[in-house]
Amino acid sequence: MNDMWTLVAAERGALADDLAGLTADQWATKSLCQNWTVAQTVAHMTGTGVLTPVTFFGNFAKAGFNFDKFANAQIGKNLGADDAGTLANFRAIQSSTSSPPGPKPSWLGEAIVHAEDVRRPLGIKHTYDADAVHQVVEFYKGSNALIGTKSRIAGLALRSTDSDWSHGEGEEVSGPMLSLLMAMTGRKVACNDLSGPGVSILQQRSL
Repeated sequence: MNDMWTLVAAERGALADDLAGLTADQWATKSLCQNWTVAQTVAHMTGTGVLTPVTFFGNFAKAGFNFDKFANAQIGKNLGADDAGTLANFRAIQSSTSSPPGPKPSWLGEAIVHAEDVRRPLGIKHTYDADAVHQVVEFYKGSNALIGTKSRIAGLALRSTDSDWSHGEGEEVSGPMLSLLMAMTGRKVACNDLSGPGVSILQQRSL
């Protein structure tokens, strides 16, 4: 588990460095995550490093147990007064091991998937730790928590073209591991990097 948090801290730090030179327009760019901008997605990631199980349940109750309302309230709390403040808030939680309740691998997943939610629309390339991406893919393939990955990939044979990883049976979907991860977690644009007869099925099941 300590190794996982080390990976999380490394990915948070790398993303913060990539964000340091953004313009105001870039911070306002729509990310791949729901209807959130880059700034809002980063603030959401900050919230993960601030919350604990106790504060999560307290704030979730204040939001009437409405997850969207809760998530948006957390974004509001963690946005800075300006873009520099938003980045400073995010840097402050780089090494945090606090998190809401839930499977611990999901926080490594958030650090990678949300980082791509931000980087891809901005055209920023990043090489992720291969073991970290593998850990996250292995977690999500068997989980329907929040984003429904297990159901999304049911009946598909996923195959990585840049590693020896594969999973499932059915219509094939092949491509880079990172793009498979993004498509598995509902990012339709990542399907553009994939090939095989199962891609259209995965697109239809994506957010």
